[in-house]
Amino acid sequence: MAELLVYLAATLVGVAFLLALYRFFKGPSSADRVVAFDVLTIVSVTAIALVALAEGRGIYLDVALIYALLSFLGVIVVARYLERGL
Repeated sequence: MAELLVYLAATLVGVAFLLALYRFFKGPSSADRVVAFDVLTIVSVTAIALVALAEGRGIYLDVALIYALLSFLGVIVVARYLERGL
């Protein structure tokens, strides 16, 4: 039963990734693209966590944590650039 839930969550994560990717390429403004990029990184972190759960490897959670921190910093830098320049 737990494996079925992991596969269902992976499917939903895949759909969310595709929707965010669509918004990233078709976004009418730069702010939409930044938000879509942030969603893509969050979905990627979720996918890494699901792989860690499915494989039983805790080291992947460290990778997901570092990736989440770096993507957060990247989005903050781009948001500051769009707001008033660096």
